[in-house]
Amino acid sequence: MPASHSPAPSGGGGSVPPPLAKRAARRRVPSLSLSGWIGAAMVALALLVAILGPWLAPNPVGAIVTQDVFAPFSAHLPLGSDYLGRDMLSRIMYGTRLTVLLALAAALFAAVCGTGLGLLAAVAGRAVDETMSRVLDAVSSIPTKMFALMIVAAFGSSLTLLVLTAGISYTPGAYRIARSLAVNISALEYVQVAKVRGENAIYICCVEILPNMIHPMLADLGLRFVFVVLLLSSLSFLGLGVQPPYADLGSLVRENIAGLGDGAPVVLMPAIAIAILTVGVNLLIDGLPGRGKRLRLRRAAEAR
Repeated sequence: MPASHSPAPSGGGGSVPPPLAKRAARRRVPSLSLSGWIGAAMVALALLVAILGPWLAPNPVGAIVTQDVFAPFSAHLPLGSDYLGRDMLSRIMYGTRLTVLLALAAALFAAVCGTGLGLLAAVAGRAVDETMSRVLDAVSSIPTKMFALMIVAAFGSSLTLLVLTAGISYTPGAYRIARSLAVNISALEYVQVAKVRGENAIYICCVEILPNMIHPMLADLGLRFVFVVLLLSSLSFLGLGVQPPYADLGSLVRENIAGLGDGAPVVLMPAIAIAILTVGVNLLIDGLPGRGKRLRLRRAAEAR
């Protein structure tokens, strides 16, 4: 009875990739939900304004272009004028740039410090872990806005101080997430094998632990960025944040608050810019793959 021969898969260019390879290729392509794409568009708009704002702005940031204060929307002034007759579109472009830069610097400060301290707590032993945790618990027990108000009231307001204050305020939250991830990863088998091989703590932290916690920490960085934007805008609205001649989105709201009595729509424009930035980042993070994990991170961060 003749033996039957099954055709062997060809490796030539005309062969059809197996289903597993197709699924693996699809998994390598990042997918976003509809809300994620909306958030990505909002974030892209904010970043475009932040990066190119000074070149795209139709007027200098401090130039008085009309004698009509709180002027309505027009072809010459697409977003109207502020309380001094300055072009609101130009001021929002400059204000978005400063808001994004300050918030990004403070969020990176908190993420780097929190991640570094979390890694140290995971490998340095119980005494160091307990000491750092108690100190950072004491810092986080002070409400964030109250802590920022105390620092600014005591030392005055400057861009550097605002970044440091916001960064320190949100370091404990980043530390908690980083420590939890690092402690869980350090208990895994491949990390224990590295310890048995005699690898030092720096190698274990940078090669074995950090690469496996970077994605959750990036998601947390986005959330910290949103929190910092809201904190800095709140301080500026109270007159304790960015000071003239600089202006961020929060200070633009405060400057033009008198226009509410006249029903001037220009008052709402900086607030809408803040909403686009913060809501866009949240939608983008929620729409990324692994959304459930990021939602759990958000709940843990907001619980502080």
